[in-house]
Amino acid sequence: MKPPAAELSRPQLVELYHFMKLTRMVEERLTNLYRQNKVVGGLYRSLGQEACTVGAAYALERGDIMTPLIRNLGAVFVRGGKPREVLCQYMARADGPTRGRDLNTHFGWIREDGSNIAVISMLGDMVSILAGAGLAERMQGRKSVALTWIGDGGTSTGAFHEGFNLACVTKAPLVVVVENNKYAYSTPVSMQTANTSFVDRAKAYGCFGERVDGNDVLAVYEAARQAIERARAGQGPTLIEADTMRMRGHAEHDDMKYVPQALLDEWKAKDPIDRYEKALVEKGLAVDWDLAAINAMLEKQLDTDVAFAEQSPFPEAQTALSGVYGDREVAGPTPPLVAEWERRQGAKG
Repeated sequence: MKPPAAELSRPQLVELYHFMKLTRMVEERLTNLYRQNKVVGGLYRSLGQEACTVGAAYALERGDIMTPLIRNLGAVFVRGGKPREVLCQYMARADGPTRGRDLNTHFGWIREDGSNIAVISMLGDMVSILAGAGLAERMQGRKSVALTWIGDGGTSTGAFHEGFNLACVTKAPLVVVVENNKYAYSTPVSMQTANTSFVDRAKAYGCFGERVDGNDVLAVYEAARQAIERARAGQGPTLIEADTMRMRGHAEHDDMKYVPQALLDEWKAKDPIDRYEKALVEKGLAVDWDLAAINAMLEKQLDTDVAFAEQSPFPEAQTALSGVYGDREVAGPTPPLVAEWERRQGAKG
């Protein structure tokens, strides 16, 4: 069981900083690669939202399940993903997790220590899938909890309603973090819902709800930790509304001129990493040199990882069918997720 935020050790508190900073620095590298036309497809950043992701993912325990969306890259790192895997994925290289067949965070893994179910949609569908995954774990006698995120706009979809309603009716072990980042693409919250307090929906669905400062990583961690603890104890889902701000456009191609500059200025002063750095120093948990050392280490690591990704080849055309669908002899080696599923079935019988 993860300790309360007030009882996290100094190494754990510093690790939270490491993951938030790593997320931002990887996305900064990806931005440079995007501008050089080396990123295939779009780039969707989490600038200003790193605490929502890292804090919630850090509360997960061994065996738990998650699905991060396009602005939840930090969760991939918290749960064991590597920067070079992400870089290769965005650049559609053969050494990426999907071997050049998909992009950004559309990859995952199934492991005993904790699974990442690959995202298929940002618009509520993963709520249903994670609810099902949590119920499946419970039916097999496991205490796993499922966690996913969704944007404020995604809560207005039918998929979100159907999935979350089912989760609440069945008391599925599910935690959903609603990232209220003020815009669904270019649509402000006030123009896509009459009730802009997303936590109010929890009462309507009959589950526990909590609103937190989404730019305070420890507040997010504690809310998620308690929600996970309730879900594991059979008390059903929790809806967490994380109050935050998307500091870049919907994607890097979006100039976000629809966002008032005054709003950006207001939230720039609330930057989650700057705030956390200041808190660590003021509490005597780190000094400027410590933070500089972490940054230098990450820069060196990313220099190596970017070079690796740029040197990684694109997939060969003849491998296009490998790991997709079709006859095993045609498709090639058994995909890792299928192999793991077959291994588990064999262990049962």
